[in-house]
This record gives sequence, structure tokens and C-alpha cells, in this order.
Amino acid sequence: MSYKSILVQLDTGVHAHPRLETALRVAHQFHARLTGLFTTYLPDPHAFFVMAGTASYYAEHERQRNEHGAALERLFHAEAARAKIDGRWIAAAGYANDVVPPYARLADLVIAGQADPQDPESFIADQFAEHLLMSAGRPVLLVPATGTHATLGHRVLVAWDGSREATRAIHDAMPFLSHAADVTLITVNATRNEPPSRRIPGADIALTIARHGVKVNVRELSVENDAAIGDVLLSQAAESGCDMIVMGAWAHSRLHELVLGGATRTVLKSMTVPVLLSH
Repeated sequence: MSYKSILVQLDTGVHAHPRLETALRVAHQFHARLTGLFTTYLPDPHAFFVMAGTASYYAEHERQRNEHGAALERLFHAEAARAKIDGRWIAAAGYANDVVPPYARLADLVIAGQADPQDPESFIADQFAEHLLMSAGRPVLLVPATGTHATLGHRVLVAWDGSREATRAIHDAMPFLSHAADVTLITVNATRNEPPSRRIPGADIALTIARHGVKVNVRELSVENDAAIGDVLLSQAAESGCDMIVMGAWAHSRLHELVLGGATRTVLKSMTVPVLLSH
């Protein structure tokens, strides 16, 4: 099993170039085709034309977007050629939450960026990463907005709670796990308040992973009931020197609002290493 097609979401934010470098590295590792999908925030032209003077603002926004997009496209093709990677560039016009998922469904792996409130140019749609996770149907590797990442997938932390989402994430991440030097599977309060008939111990899923030639260390943690599981995972990743986290993404819609599970929400907000999530 491997990733043969990878899609990286790019925009005009300051993190687009580092994210592209990460995608190129992953594509080179797995000999995959890389698609660069360029999308930015597009203001609704109807909302601006109704106010005097806003037509010129919209036109200037379009000009700058096209200029940034052309420069990034040139960089994408140059870097792909240098790395000897088959690359394809797509400039998607439209609301990102609508136009990105259909392209994402055509890839084996999607690479996107963590939301960064300090970089307005990286904003392309409300809760973009969350909507991508829930609608793509593909694993999404989110790259943090802070820090540098010299390695990726060398030491991997896997979060296991027996859920469908966690199961999906493990199997979606198998290409990374198969190449990792160290894989640690962590369960947190695994047996608390759950009937024995419904438990899937970490050792059992570790055996499934091991059948793919992966050596897995299993660690079972018990923490206080009020401890945030997401914070526990991030802390364990930092202490173990992990350069990737693999976990399931859980959420549900409440009316038209996307409500994330606690651990998912915490990790998306505070991640310090790339996180591969599946739903």
C-alpha cells in the first residue's frame, strides 16, 4: 500500500511555500503524482457592487490573487521538476469549502495547513480544515502553522480509542507507518466507563498493524477525568520526540454548525507536529 496521488492545498499565505516543500518531500518518498490546488478567499462580488466604490476593491483583489497565483504556479513547477516529481497545477475559483473537497476525493492523501489567525492571507473559508476533514473522504495531513519539520513520519504517535474514525486513520496512515522507524500507539483511559464487550484493546489493533511489518509499542495511559485528551496526546508526542500524530477526526453537525470532538478540536488548534486525520 502506498500513496500514488497527493493533493496539496495552496494559497497566498506565508505558510504556502513550507507546505509545498512538505508535499514535495512526501510525494518524492512515495513516488506519487502531486497536484497543487490553488485557492484563496473570494469576496462575494454582489456584496461589494451594491456599495459605492467597492467595484475597484474587488478588481484589485482579483488582480493580486492572479499575480500571487502565477508566481506560486511557477514555483510549484520549478520545484516539482527539480525533485523529478510529476506535478499538476489547478487554480480553483469559488468558495473553498465547496470547490476543494471534490478534488480531494481524487487523491490518496490530502495535505493542507492549520488555520493561522496571525496570517489573514491564509484564510480561505470558515472552518476550512474542519470541513475538508469531514467532506473529503480521504486522509488529511495537516501541517502546523508554526515551527519547522526536518523529518516527517520517522517517529509516529498513533491515538487509539477503538472508534471507526481511529480505525480508518490507522489504515489510511499505513504507508507512513510502514516506513517509520518508531511507532507508538497510545490509549487514554481505554477501559473506563465502557462495557468489556465493546473494548478493542490497543494490543489487538497493534497486532493488526504489525502484520504489515510495523513494530508497534503500545502505551496505555490513565488520566484524570477532567484532563483534555488532546492535550495528553500533544504532550506525549512532544515527550517522545514524535514528528507525526495519527488520529481519527470526530465531529457532528448541529444545525449548520460544525462541532468537533474535544480531542480533535484541541489538536487542530494547538498542534506542534503534522497530524494525519481521517473521518
